[in-house]
Amino acid sequence: MKDFANASFPPEVISVMEQALEAAVASLPEPVSAHHVQFIAEAILRGAHSGERDPLILQRLALLELQLISK
Repeated sequence: MKDFANASFPPEVISVMEQALEAAVASLPEPVSAHHVQFIAEAILRGAHSGERDPLILQRLALLELQLISK
């Protein structure tokens, strides 16, 4: 997560990102790898850094990115 070393988010955005991460990870089939969790977290960080604040959209964007790299 080197691109986010200096990123700063207000508490309400962190809460939105947590919701998105938890929902995205919960939607994956078991076992969920640490690599997938990290990839999803980075995708959510990118989306939030771009200004997205809807947890459902952040979740979907992250899962779509994960699906694209998995092919």
